[in-house]
Amino acid sequence: MRWGHHLPRASWGSGFRRALQRPDDRIPFLIHWSWPLQGERPFGPPRAFIRHHGSSVDSAPPSGRHGRLFPSASATEAIQRHRRNLAEWFSRLPREERQFGPTFALDTVHVDPVIRESTPDELLRPPAELALEHQPPQAGLPPLALSQLFNPDACGRRVQTVVLYGTVGTGKSTLVRKMVLDWCYGRLPAFELLIPFSCEDLSSLGRAPASLCQLVAQRYTPLKEVLPLMAAAGSHLLFVLHGLEHLNLDFRLAGTGLCSDPEEPQEPAAIIVNLLRKYMLPQASILVTTRPSAIGRIPSKYVGRYGEICGFSDTNLQKLYFQLRLNQPDCGYAVGGSGVSATPAQRDHLVQMLSRNLEGHHQIAAACFLPSYCWLVCATLHFLHAPTPAGQTLTSIYTSFLRLNFSGETLDSTDPSNLSLMAYAARTMGKLAYEGVSSRKTYFSEEDVCGCLEAGIRTEEEFQLLHIFRRDALRFFLAPCVEPGRAGTFVFTVPAMQEYLAALYIVLGLRKTTLQKVGKEVAELVGRVGEDVSLVLGIMAKLLPLRALPLLFNLIKVVPRVFGRMVGKSREAVAQAMVLEMFREEDYYNDDVLDQMGASILGVEGPRRHPDEPPEDEVFELFPMFMGGLLSAHNRAVLAQLGCPIKNLDALENAQAIKKKLGKLGRQVLPPSELLDHLFFHYEFQNQRFSAEVLSSLRQLNLAGVRMTPVKCTVVAAVLGSGRHALDEVNLASCQLDPAGLRTLLPVFLRARKLGLQLNSLGLEACKDLRDLLLHDQCQITTLRLSNNPLTAAGVAVLMEGLAGNTSVTHLSLLHTGLGDEGLELLAAQLDRNQQLQELNVAYNGAGDTAALALARAAQEHPSLELLHLYFNELSSEGRQVLRDLGGAAEGGARVVVSLTEGTAVSEYWSVILSEVQRNLNSWDRARVQRHLELLLRDLEDSRGATLNPWRKAQLLRVEGEVRALLEQLGGSGS
Repeated sequence: MRWGHHLPRASWGSGFRRALQRPDDRIPFLIHWSWPLQGERPFGPPRAFIRHHGSSVDSAPPSGRHGRLFPSASATEAIQRHRRNLAEWFSRLPREERQFGPTFALDTVHVDPVIRESTPDELLRPPAELALEHQPPQAGLPPLALSQLFNPDACGRRVQTVVLYGTVGTGKSTLVRKMVLDWCYGRLPAFELLIPFSCEDLSSLGRAPASLCQLVAQRYTPLKEVLPLMAAAGSHLLFVLHGLEHLNLDFRLAGTGLCSDPEEPQEPAAIIVNLLRKYMLPQASILVTTRPSAIGRIPSKYVGRYGEICGFSDTNLQKLYFQLRLNQPDCGYAVGGSGVSATPAQRDHLVQMLSRNLEGHHQIAAACFLPSYCWLVCATLHFLHAPTPAGQTLTSIYTSFLRLNFSGETLDSTDPSNLSLMAYAARTMGKLAYEGVSSRKTYFSEEDVCGCLEAGIRTEEEFQLLHIFRRDALRFFLAPCVEPGRAGTFVFTVPAMQEYLAALYIVLGLRKTTLQKVGKEVAELVGRVGEDVSLVLGIMAKLLPLRALPLLFNLIKVVPRVFGRMVGKSREAVAQAMVLEMFREEDYYNDDVLDQMGASILGVEGPRRHPDEPPEDEVFELFPMFMGGLLSAHNRAVLAQLGCPIKNLDALENAQAIKKKLGKLGRQVLPPSELLDHLFFHYEFQNQRFSAEVLSSLRQLNLAGVRMTPVKCTVVAAVLGSGRHALDEVNLASCQLDPAGLRTLLPVFLRARKLGLQLNSLGLEACKDLRDLLLHDQCQITTLRLSNNPLTAAGVAVLMEGLAGNTSVTHLSLLHTGLGDEGLELLAAQLDRNQQLQELNVAYNGAGDTAALALARAAQEHPSLELLHLYFNELSSEGRQVLRDLGGAAEGGARVVVSLTEGTAVSEYWSVILSEVQRNLNSWDRARVQRHLELLLRDLEDSRGATLNPWRKAQLLRVEGEVRALLEQLGGSGS
């Protein structure tokens, strides 16, 4: 969460309003992307297309080529059906993509990552120890565009086989998908026929023999008629082999025999080998994608060109990616069904802030070198600033992110253990992340990294797995630190990923002390022999008079219990550390965790740290949030797909330990930002029963001063909206609430007895929502504070409709709401429609004598109204006197407060008036407040001169001193 700091202002265009495809999209269909596609749909013309950077679109769609290579009409129609089916299949998007907007599609706008041509000598050169450094393109080897992949090489020789390689997250899958769609829409005129294969799909067939024609016909039914013509297509036939690391290829003649017949059944791996040898269909073009560790599975003599996918090594590509994706119109996921989405101005603001951070802060630019992390940044910003889809949490975003990049991935397809790549990362990177959280550091030396990677490695096979992980995935998690003075150290590519992996390391039960490991082995041993030993000792105790045997028998039974308690103590210690981390108050400004994350991505104005704060102090408040989120049922299911299953018993024991610690915390009064963190933890946990038990003691929801964004409103409503116990007070003063937020929080408001919405810029539209709230049959609000909101007379007219049908509200504050004479006259005319109101505050509303007097008279006739606040209005001295006389004349009528005095005595409400002034001193018009205070001071002086009672004089002098102090704060004369 520590990316941002003060940056110079810069701007760049925001005119793009089109969709952008997420890089390296490992979605479920890629696992079996070559399955047959049933059904036909109208193909039609492709949508408007914009391509950025290296484009595979450099000429118009072909017009008459099919007639030359595939002369029959049936063959041409078969290829057209094949195009339609591929376009339908490869255009499908996962739910994680659909959240970015209804118009988002891969075939509209795309930003290609940089592709750098490599040489075999570079591939054979041993990599750096940690394989983290990215080498810039060498002189004379400019970046390649997709349209240049099959161009002749430097010697003029024709290139038939191209191998594209890149680490996890660089965009291999996205490039392939986009290339297939380009061909479907006629934008790759060099190829008459394109046949994509997923190597993962082929590897699932095992050793079952099948011919190339059978494989093609099974997966692409329309091509049955074209199969006899494949050999004649020559270089115009393109095979795309995605994910070569899933296949174990053997190019030795003794291992894979020669075969040139596409109709001869062989193992799938043998067919691929003969295609790459150019022994089968020797003229065909082949594009291969693979992870770096599998490049050597194809001898270099069979490869015409190597291309390394370098991601967004140019910051301008990162900017373009964010510009296109963040400017997408929202998909309409409404918070509480409100239908409100981010405006173009708000989206432009996000893009501008992110642009400044990319230009001025190199660490986030280094992270966004991987296109997949650009997706994560966009998804996080969308979560923080756009209406949140139901059930989406921050943890689910990170878990989905890992599923998109690692789903189905094994560390090494040739290893019999078939170890999940994500499971290996959780064990190694999770250990490093947790050690960093425990020791409160985010920078790691090479020794730190190697210590975690090589811990426990003893065999050659384990070293081989480590070597593969270093080449393929280490750069995905770690990046060299580019901050000044930190040369030679490493950081997690995204700061929050450190906390996510640390939480994953804990909930997977990977953190075990030596005592726990030994204790578990002993407990298992005792459990295996316990029954037999118990039986023998029981028989001996009956035959022999040995009293020690029953005691020994009981001690054996105690061993597993002792181990269970030892593990339980460990879980409690983790839960205690988690709770303490969640509610640390020493971080500067003590912002809630959502604001901290937003500031980390977008940058913050001003200094990054407080000057008095220790420079190395790190706060890991996302760590406990992720721990709770990973224990939720949805995320556990996704992690199981990644090869990281969390046992039900482990989840239950962790949850019980956390509940025990949070239960004690629930009885404390937390600051607003810490309280929101508490609620956010429950939102991530997604367990209503758990939250209801832990939050049952919460009676006051004080979030005053917390900026209530759409996601925060969703969090509070989801956690507290379904509770049963009433909330004594809900304080949302100065929270930048809008009408959409009010609608989202309606379930919480229905449980509140006192509701404070001061200083929120609520207007007429909000009054309509408040009217609906007051008319709700479950409303139990007794005190409603709406002061310092621009309600105006029109808003109060709507509000009175709700008060007319409400039976719970007794105290209403409309102080400084812009009512004017019109608003007070409207209140005077409709006040009798509510028969329960006891106190009404309409102070500081710019009303004159006539309107104030009309409202005061209506208050005198009201059956239940006891107090009416009218001070700080534009009242003359005579008007104030008339109102004072009116308030004191009627027996049992409402008291009217217009000044600090009542006759020659101090008003009993003087402290209420001055406290309101003190509370709003920074938000009110200072000159106007100063004028009103001077009038009140004159009233005090006149009353003091008119009384001979020394006690009253002393009280008046005391209040005069308070008023003069306030005048001095305003810069006026207190003398």
